[in-house]
Amino acid sequence: MARVLTVNAGSSSLKLSLLAEGSEQPLAARELPAQAPGGELEQLREALAGELASADCVAHRIVHGGERFRTAVLIDAQIRAELEQLTALAPLHQPLALAMLDATTTLLPELPAVACFDTAFHATLPEAASTFALPAAWRERFRLRRYGFHGLSHAHVARQVAQRLGPGIRLISCHLGAGASLCAIRDGRSLDTTMGFTPLDGLVMATRSGSVDPGLILWLLEHGGLSEAEVADGLEHQSGLLGLAASADMRTVLAARAAGDPLAKLAIGVYVHRLRASIGSMLAALQGVDVIAFTGGIGENSHEIREEALAGLQALIGGARVLVVAAREDLEMARQAHTLV
Repeated sequence: MARVLTVNAGSSSLKLSLLAEGSEQPLAARELPAQAPGGELEQLREALAGELASADCVAHRIVHGGERFRTAVLIDAQIRAELEQLTALAPLHQPLALAMLDATTTLLPELPAVACFDTAFHATLPEAASTFALPAAWRERFRLRRYGFHGLSHAHVARQVAQRLGPGIRLISCHLGAGASLCAIRDGRSLDTTMGFTPLDGLVMATRSGSVDPGLILWLLEHGGLSEAEVADGLEHQSGLLGLAASADMRTVLAARAAGDPLAKLAIGVYVHRLRASIGSMLAALQGVDVIAFTGGIGENSHEIREEALAGLQALIGGARVLVVAAREDLEMARQAHTLV
């Protein structure tokens, strides 16, 4: 039975899992801290010293597939070059994923490699949901549109909910981790999502701002004396929970709020306000909801955030079921790789 090694390179960790076809229990798994650039090969060499190296193929999580990649693909030199060209659209994630792809190919050159895209699940977005109200010349020249992200996670949630409750479900999938996004899903298809052209859009995150007034960005560049690089670094690495409460860890912020810290109280207030409003927008896209599912580190482990996000929405969500689904992007990646290879 074919074995798939899934490689999920995030901004803070590297997750490796070996999965046999038809099984949800990993044959082997490792989670390692993210390394400084250039350390990928040695990091992976050590991790693959055991059973993880017994794979028949490798599946890589690639955050951004642009308009070109709407399904998983086998990676060759041409595909690798095209993925490199998309780096500017996901600067926090794409370089890490490509570095791990190169390191894995060096260590396991005989294995076929599959790219599984976080954007692919959102290829079903209706034009009204994916189109920005920008000049047509800009949209066409730069391929500006809402791409959406966390597609592997949202796809897994949709599959799990369908297995439990059957098809045709109107689902709001809430992926709440260091990165965070919501997805409105009907019968397994993405109809709307909170992230847009890049993973910076939408909800408040650990270090990312989420949605801000574009005029504010222009003001910082024109009148604030900040460079493009400084603004980019601020939005990606210094904002979100970190910018509000001096910690990117929701557990720390919740503990600080419980201890009476006013900054932590404000941070949770801002986080929940944006989350609750976005749940409402997903509900509108679905014209109702049957299930609200929480996944990701915060979504799974923080009952406080789940409860506060839904507080006051009872009149809108009615009898919708609230589920917690363990995040298993590796299962979705393995499924796609098995289908392709």
